Amino acid sequence: MEDEQKILNLLPTRLREARRGQGLSLDAVAKLSGVSRSMVSQIERGESSPTIATLWNLTRALQVDFAGLLDERAASKKIEILRDAQVPTFENRGKGCCIRILSPPEDAGKHEVYDIRLTASGFLESQPHTRGAREHLTVIDGLVEVVSGDIVEVVGEGDTARYDADITHGIRAHKGPARVFLVVQNA
Repeated sequence: MEDEQKILNLLPTRLREARRGQGLSLDAVAKLSGVSRSMVSQIERGESSPTIATLWNLTRALQVDFAGLLDERAASKKIEILRDAQVPTFENRGKGCCIRILSPPEDAGKHEVYDIRLTASGFLESQPHTRGAREHLTVIDGLVEVVSGDIVEVVGEGDTARYDADITHGIRAHKGPARVFLVVQNA
C-alpha cells in the first residue's frame, strides 16, 4: 500500500517531465496517445490516477520506459532548455510587435512570461485581463510608454514598471525600437 502511494505521488511529476523533455504540449501528447488532453492534464496535476492501459498509451507516446518512469533513482535535477528556434512567437498582435512566449503552456492564465520586441512605431494594446491581474515589465533595450487606464509613463532601459492589467493597458515604443521582458500575474 505504501509503495502504491509512492508511485501515485511520483507519477504526475515524471509524466510531466517526460512530456516537457520531449518538447510536447498537452495537445500533442493527447493526439499521440489517444488519451484526452483533459485527462493528461489531470494525471500530470495528480488529480486522476491512470488505468494501466492509459499509462501504457502515455509512455508509448512519450517514448519512455514504463519501469524507468517509476524508478526513484531516475529522478534527478535537470535543466529544461527551450532553444531560441522552439520559442512560440506571434507577430500578428499589435503593430510592429513580436511576442515570444517564454512560460510553459500549462501556466497560461496564471503566470505568463514574454519577451516582446517593438519596432520604432510598434505598440501592443491589451484588453483587461482577469480581476486583480498585474503586469511587471522590465525594459531591456530602448524606451517604452506604458499605459494602464488613464496613466502613461515612459520607462527606460533597466527600469521596471508594475501596473494593473485588469483594465485596458498597453505598451508603445518611444523614440525608437525597444525590447521588454513582461511577466503577467493573474490573480
